[in-house]
Amino acid sequence: MNLNPSENLIDTATENLPGPAVSEKPGSPELATKIETRDLNFFYGPMQALFGISIKIAERSVTALIGPSGCGKSTFLRTINRMNDIIEGTRITGTVYLENESIYDPQVDVVELRKKVGMVFQKSNPFPKTIFDNVAYGPRVTGIKNKNELEEIVERSLKQSAIWDEVKDRLNSSALALSGGQQQRLCIARTLATNPEVILMDEPASALDPGSTSRIEDLIYKLKQEYTIVIVTHNMQQAARVSDSTAFFYQGELIEFGLTETLFRSPREKKTEDYITGRFG
Repeated sequence: MNLNPSENLIDTATENLPGPAVSEKPGSPELATKIETRDLNFFYGPMQALFGISIKIAERSVTALIGPSGCGKSTFLRTINRMNDIIEGTRITGTVYLENESIYDPQVDVVELRKKVGMVFQKSNPFPKTIFDNVAYGPRVTGIKNKNELEEIVERSLKQSAIWDEVKDRLNSSALALSGGQQQRLCIARTLATNPEVILMDEPASALDPGSTSRIEDLIYKLKQEYTIVIVTHNMQQAARVSDSTAFFYQGELIEFGLTETLFRSPREKKTEDYITGRFG
């Protein structure tokens, strides 16, 4: 089996990344399982989109979901914080656990769940409000009214999302005046402001220029020290650069899951090899 294309992909992708691009921690007992799905099936009306997905995602790590368009990556991502609930006619079987809690239990408060499991979308979607009000929105909704506390949350979140120095002197300006890359980092700050445990990212850099993409990737690398991150990406080099583990989806099935370096260098499945070496998708 000739895997030189995927070896070059790993070598090229990780060359300039700060620190080790692939950690061995997700496969070790040091990190507990943060998210687990067991025999997860998902349906849009009569059409089945996910087939028997069983996976364990480690805490404080980055897991990339790769695969061709329409293979179920984004659908799977949205099952983790029940965003699919808002789509009429959908249903799910199987179980999704956040730590030891089944998130589809009827007693689960979905609002509280989405505070724990934040989401950053493909297209940046700042509110038509000031930069400050965008970040303070979530904390205000949860009942925080104290001005000093809100200011502390906003500053902390903007610093965590690596945009504080760029906006600290214009917090009362419209968020819509920011560049695309800045808007996406602002949306990440807005997610961080609710103090989540998990951050879901659906192709967060697909619409950005290379410089902004690099900033987002550097940010992901730093955020995994505190958060569990699951990212959908079509960019193989991006998956190699930012993730600890990678899951390859194809036609609604989980074909292969493992440490990113192992999956890219020596995939077990022929479909995985064909995809990462560009033979399809």
